[in-house]
Amino acid sequence: MSILVTGGTGFIGSHTCVELLEAGYDLVVFDNFSNSKPSVIDKIADISGRGFKFYHTDMNDKNALKRIFADNQIECVIHFAGYKAVGESVEKPLMYYQNNITGTLNLLEAMTDAGVKKIVFSSSATVYGVPRKVPITEDEPLSVTNPYGRTKLMIEDILRDLYVSDDSWSIIMLRYFNPVGGHESGLLCEDPNGIPNNLMPRILDTVFGKQEKMQVFGNDYPTVDGTGVRDYIHVQDLAKGHVKAVERLMRVNEIQAINLGTGRGYSVLELIKTFEQVNNVSIPVEFSPRRPGDVAECFADTKKAYDLLGWKAELGVSEMCRDSYKARLMLMQGSDNA
Repeated sequence: MSILVTGGTGFIGSHTCVELLEAGYDLVVFDNFSNSKPSVIDKIADISGRGFKFYHTDMNDKNALKRIFADNQIECVIHFAGYKAVGESVEKPLMYYQNNITGTLNLLEAMTDAGVKKIVFSSSATVYGVPRKVPITEDEPLSVTNPYGRTKLMIEDILRDLYVSDDSWSIIMLRYFNPVGGHESGLLCEDPNGIPNNLMPRILDTVFGKQEKMQVFGNDYPTVDGTGVRDYIHVQDLAKGHVKAVERLMRVNEIQAINLGTGRGYSVLELIKTFEQVNNVSIPVEFSPRRPGDVAECFADTKKAYDLLGWKAELGVSEMCRDSYKARLMLMQGSDNA
């Protein structure tokens, strides 16, 4: 029996594939490379020392999904595939609804037809909208401030309705905060196609000269230094949380929403300064107006993750900055040698 990983060559998906393979699971992976590269397939195998079955397709190809389930004994699905940039979702909402919602419905229909009823869904802290309080617990009222978050919340609602209709499903919705870092080997990192939207890739682009200054959106928030405060979590910690979620799905039929974060908030400027100190670099900053849909402060209450999954984050922002820099440096050196 295998685990199907959708979007498995993306930033979080690739790290999770490594953790699953190292834990002894057999994998089937698909991705359309809309925000990743084919070279990641070999990197996952090199790190883990194990191969896996890969399909170059996406969720909008119903026949391909049907074929994947027909050709493999799938026991559980981890669903990463989806567009994920807040700013882009505000500019292109229809693209986000089409891909994230319709694609997920296609996946769930294929799972239903194949009798596969275990899924870990890659949700997001954006489902909390503008939180009333921090740290944010899982029972905080849900609302959203942008189309990306709305797709995540809509999919959560779809999964809840699915469970109500058939409680033999086992569903864990992991609401994660801000993944950064890279694999300790340096082989895997966040390497988005096109112009990056997330903070760490933009820091790295500044450090490596792809952009002149680090653009910080908003310095007038009611926070420690006026910049947005977020719960940054090392991607390797996040990947291990998915392994723990799979382990629970194998034991229990239920639906759960669980935060994955460190429980500590850092401002954008604090993260930039830590990056400078850890890696001995200088990052020029330029302030811009707030982006639509962004909130001032957002960090997790992680008690439920520990109680249900036995999981907690172990790596701090220094390791996140160190591993992000190391992985990008190796990526750049590889490009120079290619």
